This record gives sequence, C-alpha cells and structure tokens, in this order.
Amino acid sequence: MLKTRSRRHEMPEDFDVWPAFTDLMSNAFMILSFLLLLAIIKPLVSISSLRETEATLRQQLLGLQTDLQREQQRATSAQAQLNALSQQTQVLAQQNRTLSQQNQTLEQQLEQEIATPKAPPIIVIRDTGVYRFESGSASVPQGLETYVRTQLVPQIEANAKQYNIDVVEVIGHTDGQPNNVGDSNLDRNLEKVATGNTQVNQLVPGSNADLGLMRALAVVQILQGIQRTEGRLQGLEFRPYSAAQLVSPTGGFADVNRNPDERRRRIEIRFTRLGQVTRVE
Repeated sequence: MLKTRSRRHEMPEDFDVWPAFTDLMSNAFMILSFLLLLAIIKPLVSISSLRETEATLRQQLLGLQTDLQREQQRATSAQAQLNALSQQTQVLAQQNRTLSQQNQTLEQQLEQEIATPKAPPIIVIRDTGVYRFESGSASVPQGLETYVRTQLVPQIEANAKQYNIDVVEVIGHTDGQPNNVGDSNLDRNLEKVATGNTQVNQLVPGSNADLGLMRALAVVQILQGIQRTEGRLQGLEFRPYSAAQLVSPTGGFADVNRNPDERRRRIEIRFTRLGQVTRVE
C-alpha cells in the first residue's frame, strides 16, 4: 500500500499526454503531406520533362525527315545522272567498237599498201607551145631542151632514188596524120645516131613509128650527154621507144583519126627496174 501510494505521489497531478500526441500526429501529417506532395510533383516534373524531350525529339525527327527527303532527291538525281552516264557509256562503247573496226580496216589497207609496191609516176610532156616539135622533125625545141635540163633531170633523180629504179624509158607518141617526109633511112643509120656518131636530124622517117622513135632518141641523147659531162643520172640506163599513133593519151588503142591532133603528140617518161631475164627457147 505504501509503495502504490508512493508512485502515485511521484506523478504530477497536472500531467496531460494529449497535447504531445496531437503535436506528434500533426508533425507526422505534415511529413506525410510533404512526402505525398513530392510523390505528386515528381511525376508532374517528369511528365513536363518528357514532353519537352518529346517536343525536341519531334523537331529532330522532322529535321531528319527533311534531310531524308533531301537525300532521297539527291539520290534520285544521282540515279538519273548515272542512267544518263550509262547510256553515254553504251554509246561510246558502240562508237569505240566502230572506230576499232575502222582502225582494223585501215591497218589492213595500210599493210596492203605497204606490201604492194607503189608505181612510180609517168611524166608526160605535151607537144605544145615551147615544147612543140616541127611537123615531121625530131629536132628538139629549145624550150623542151631547157625543161629537160632544168626540171626533168631533178625529177628523174628523185624518182630513181625513191623507187630504186635503174631504167628510164622515153616513149615518143604521134597523132594519126600520115607521115610523107620520104623514104626511111632508119634501118641504115639508127645505130649510128644511138652511139652519137650521127645527129638525129640526119634520120629520115618513113612513118609515124619512125618519127616517134626519132623524137624519143633525141631526148635520150640530151640525158646521156648530161650523164657524161655533168656526173648526174649515174647508174641509169635510157631507152627510147616509139608508140607512133597507136596509144591514146588515156590509155588503150587509139581510134583511127588521120587529122592533126596535138593532144596525141607527146613524150612520155617512164621509170622501170630491170628484173631477172627469163629466156624462152
């Protein structure tokens, strides 16, 4: 009894627990409210941030789409250019094949030309103007002799070197006008004229064949004189021939024409090369 009374005596009579409990609950409520507020605000902040991020991403996506469209347009343009270049390449390839074929053809033609020896030129001296022989005569006109010495000799030397020729043929051509000079003495005197012992003007033609040969021989004598005295035309042989009125200026046999025709009268210079002799017995 004494102990119970003592404890009761120790406790204050005015002690009240409810205010303290109320403060505690109030503080707890405030803490819970704060936590709840945080729980509510945090999602709101996260949502706002997400919306900002979404807006930023949308803008970036629009930019990427714009860039993608631009790149697609560039790709389309590049593809079109590529297609055009491909067509051009095909055209160029076809042209290259054509040029290659043409080049092969030209090479074949060139090989044929190289393999085929080129013919030396034929020099034709027309019987006209200062080069004209007097009718029925083989005396060389002064103009013709000047041409032979100043122009024909260099041409002969050049062609002899270029074509490796060793024979120069001089051919006399006449027209179809009959030759009535007199009886021919060529059979008796022709060799004497060829060796230089008799002048050409000592020969008497009895035909156009005689006259053509005499005129060719007169030109040959001038060339042989240059060869002996001037040291030119070395290694060449000169041979006179006569075609009379037989060959036309365009080649082939001439038609019968007994009228004077200076177009048919001419001296031809031809270049040949001696070959191996084949004897037929």
